[in-house]
Amino acid sequence: MRLRCVVLDDFQGVGIESADWSVVRDRVDVVALREHLDGEDALAAALADYDIVVTLRERVPFPGSLIARLPRLKLLIASGMRNSVIDYAAAEAHGVTVCGTASSSTPPVELTWALLLGLARGIVQESDALRGNGPWQSTVGADLHGRRLGLLGLGKIGGRVAQVGLAFGMRVSAWSQNLTKERAEEVGVELAGSKEELLSGSDFVSVHLALGDRTRDLVGAAELALMKPTAFLINTSRAAIVDQDALLAALREGRIAGAGVDVFDVEPLPADHPMRGAPRLLATPHLGYVSRGNYATYYGQAVENIRAYLAGTPVRRLP
Repeated sequence: MRLRCVVLDDFQGVGIESADWSVVRDRVDVVALREHLDGEDALAAALADYDIVVTLRERVPFPGSLIARLPRLKLLIASGMRNSVIDYAAAEAHGVTVCGTASSSTPPVELTWALLLGLARGIVQESDALRGNGPWQSTVGADLHGRRLGLLGLGKIGGRVAQVGLAFGMRVSAWSQNLTKERAEEVGVELAGSKEELLSGSDFVSVHLALGDRTRDLVGAAELALMKPTAFLINTSRAAIVDQDALLAALREGRIAGAGVDVFDVEPLPADHPMRGAPRLLATPHLGYVSRGNYATYYGQAVENIRAYLAGTPVRRLP
């Protein structure tokens, strides 16, 4: 019997062309959905007739209650090797194999700097003004050289962001609950004495932490109040690390110079979400991982996982 596979959240319509699916088409029918499915009922109805689901990052939760409503589901493939919204115990109990793929940290590093530079030099405002016959030069750029870049988190992504900052001639410091002096010295940055010290002393603050109990709402109203009114905040990590209401208030009241945000509390962002109209905000629709190279990896290894599953030897199992 032929199996049916669905690729979720293929917003750009490139999921099929990003890999060679022909190697499994003799046994598997593959379709891609460009529209996001929101809510368990919608997901249960749409996925009921599929044996294989390929899901993008952590956008679609697969709790035990949903998995129980998908009796045909046999293989669930997530991009990346870490996914906090899949109930692995429920998947195992229902005989569902869960696999992942590799994911490059380079695209998020690059997008972090795209947002930071866009904020610093008023790129969007100036471009819009030029194209709309607006004023010639209306902003004054913020310098990078000699300014302080503060990093919340110095892991794989944070460390590479730091290296770019150093190349710009910035003074770079970092802090996290587990960061050691040895790690900071390895990257060539200063270890901030505290979160508060990092926030109050930085001209640019960039978030590069995993979301967990200790990092949820790590940056709230009190922390944002420590930042300079000329400072910028960039978050390409997880929305819940920064209190969204507190950030909106800080932007509206002009208590920080601006923010670059790629992650939101609800994704895709609803049309009436207040973030869409926030002042001093440079926002992108969760593009951190979105690059041709990463998509080739995600979908190419999804195909490999399907082939391995069909052969009875699944690879890249999660968790």
